[in-house]
Amino acid sequence: MTLGPPRLSLVLHTHMPYVEGYGTWPFGEEWLWEAMATCYLPLVDVLDEAPELTLSLTPVLCDQLAAPGVGERFLRFLREVRTETHARDIAAAGDPAVAAELERSARDYAWAADRFEALGGDLLGALAPHAAWTSSATHAILPLLATGPGVRLQVRTGIEAHRARFERPWRGGFWLPECAYGPWLDTLLEAEGVHAAIVDLTDVFGRGSERHLRPIRSSGGPLLVPLDREIVELVWSRHGYPSGAAYRDRHNKTEYEHRAWRNDGAVYDRDAAAEQAEADARDFVARVAERLAGGGLCVCAVDTELFGHWWHEGPLWLRAVVRACRAAGVELVHLDDAVEAVGPAPEPEGGLPVTTWGRGRDLSTWSGPQVADIAFSARDAELRAVGAASGLRPEAVRELLALQASDWAFVVSERFAEPYGRERAAAHRAAFDAGGGPGPRSLAPAATAAPLLAP
Repeated sequence: MTLGPPRLSLVLHTHMPYVEGYGTWPFGEEWLWEAMATCYLPLVDVLDEAPELTLSLTPVLCDQLAAPGVGERFLRFLREVRTETHARDIAAAGDPAVAAELERSARDYAWAADRFEALGGDLLGALAPHAAWTSSATHAILPLLATGPGVRLQVRTGIEAHRARFERPWRGGFWLPECAYGPWLDTLLEAEGVHAAIVDLTDVFGRGSERHLRPIRSSGGPLLVPLDREIVELVWSRHGYPSGAAYRDRHNKTEYEHRAWRNDGAVYDRDAAAEQAEADARDFVARVAERLAGGGLCVCAVDTELFGHWWHEGPLWLRAVVRACRAAGVELVHLDDAVEAVGPAPEPEGGLPVTTWGRGRDLSTWSGPQVADIAFSARDAELRAVGAASGLRPEAVRELLALQASDWAFVVSERFAEPYGRERAAAHRAAFDAGGGPGPRSLAPAATAAPLLAP
């Protein structure tokens, strides 16, 4: 089998649950503000320097970044809330070294406010030149949807929202939420213009198999691009780079949720962390080069929020990886270009199973016993919507889309924000039953939403 020249694609899947306008600390709007300050703003500069990186933006995140009043509330959070919480923690620190680190942390938020204003308050506009891949409207788990019209609504609405927002031509790259794939989706995706999607076939081909280094031509049309977990888990796993001793500990926090310590318990040292990021970037590129010794396309796909929001040094590491690739002669290539240049492998005999990158590589994170009520509620609402498509108000369709988001079941299953997830799912179902509410503002245009549900 010819794998083609050795190439690396770094894919950043950028998504945030629809929290704008729905509550505050710890899981409402402040979740979005923190991601904007610590991840998305630093990422702009990295992307401007490295157009080879592949950026996926979900429509539901874009909708939040573009919502009226977001900029003003974000700046208030940075300049007022974070200024005050840092001041309180500094006053209570006791240790001068901890106080000094908290002062540096406060300056990070001041930098974010200044950078946001320098962009004219248009973070989405700054990301727009790099917006290449889109996703389903509200990050719904497509194999869990009950009907073809339901899939069509999520997929087409997401694609149309992407095209309406961005001038950069969309080349058919579509992020399957949670990499959730079922073979019956192929023809539905192809019909909507989807030409490439990333899948997790770790348990199908076996970890480390060369078969992960070549796209697959599905029987229904779209290219299925396996992510390479052998490389992904260098970055994104319990024992990956972010667990290094010099990096900032995201679990050890002050009273007001600030972080001033390293993973090894010492007070955080930014210079030492930056040196570690450089070393880990060189190690990453060396391992990629070894993995690609026989050729092929290595796809390292990671949630963007890892870089800065969860792993403080992530943007430093990402920028260092780009430099290390260029220095080592490892070709970093945008995934749109890569899939056009690589000859695909045929679909395995017998086809492919349902897969995700969730626990167990199956659908249980979003449909298991602990969240069965949420899954069944969403499917029931979808079936009711299809049955009443001709008389369904666009506001009700927006609530259906919001109810179908993967996020509510995920935060319950992972015990991350269980009350919030259940409250949000219940509220969107109640609003759907009532004929509609506010919902995500721009995801289901009145002219097209209900007709898409027609059987």
